[in-house]
Amino acid sequence: MAGAPAATALEVARDHPAYEGHFPGNPILPGVVILAEAMAAIAKATSIPVEQWVVSSTKFLEPVTPGMPLTLAHERLAGGGVRFEVRSPSGVVAAGVLASRPR
Repeated sequence: MAGAPAATALEVARDHPAYEGHFPGNPILPGVVILAEAMAAIAKATSIPVEQWVVSSTKFLEPVTPGMPLTLAHERLAGGGVRFEVRSPSGVVAAGVLASRPR
């Protein structure tokens, strides 16, 4: 992601309740939790509330297991949206674009 700011750590607790039912015996973090954590971090960094974003596109590329360190990189786009990537030590686990909610 060219021009992206320094990576920000995403802190997801090893014992996050979403792991319990997704999937027993082989827990992975649901994509909705990854997306929620990324959106919260972007909202904090940009001072734009989560409620003002819509998900334009997103892809979940690799599973996230308990304790896996995650980092977020994001950049503002010319049209006001935000492109983001969530990475683990092995590569990109999720990527997408947020757009400003129409008024």
